Amino acid sequence: MSTTLLAAAVIILIASTVHAVTGFGYALVATPLLALTVDPHTAVVSTTLSALAMTITIGVRQRHHAEWKVAMIAMVGIVLGLPIGLWVYGVASERVLTALIGVGVLGCTVMVWRRVKVPGNVPTLVGVGILSGALSTSTGTNGPPMVAAFQGMGYDPSKFRATLSAVFAGTSVFSLVGFAVAGEVNSQSLWIGLVGVPIVQLGWFAGNAIFKRIDADRFRKVLLAALLVSAAVTLASALNG
Repeated sequence: MSTTLLAAAVIILIASTVHAVTGFGYALVATPLLALTVDPHTAVVSTTLSALAMTITIGVRQRHHAEWKVAMIAMVGIVLGLPIGLWVYGVASERVLTALIGVGVLGCTVMVWRRVKVPGNVPTLVGVGILSGALSTSTGTNGPPMVAAFQGMGYDPSKFRATLSAVFAGTSVFSLVGFAVAGEVNSQSLWIGLVGVPIVQLGWFAGNAIFKRIDADRFRKVLLAALLVSAAVTLASALNG
């Protein structure tokens, strides 16, 4: 258990630093790597638990930059999508879930790489929210649909990061309620979630320092490379059983 918690702490630190810099990417980094440390079902719940601490940290610190009306509209769709993902999470085998995580990360990486943009109207936000909610409770990787939507709305970096964190904080709360009701929260996921609470604070300070200094295009290339490696390793794990 101690080795698992240590590995989880390192993964959470890396993921939270990435998230603090970009406003997204926590689940994309944490879920596939945790799925190689613990079983995929525990990885999804653990990511959701620790992500809540990360998104609340950014949401509170950057609340004056957030577009709260947009976040609330997106949350309507997310609530509708959560049961869909929870059903997939419950019926999928560990091998299938691992493959879904890998495919999800790969697809999301392509979206970020191609800078996919969508209209920022109410129907689109609700639709993107449904997809994001379904991904949240099935694979723990709920970010890229919202990233694409907010990119399409032309938000500056501060508004982009703050609004995403507001949405993700709400998503994490609702997802955890769904997992708890379905009886999917085990002791191992709780321990990893508790370990993540102080670790994400370190990730916030490290990532925020980078956010103020690093060249955005260069960091984006590093992030994309890391996501591609993460997707490849996870898919290889699924194929090898």
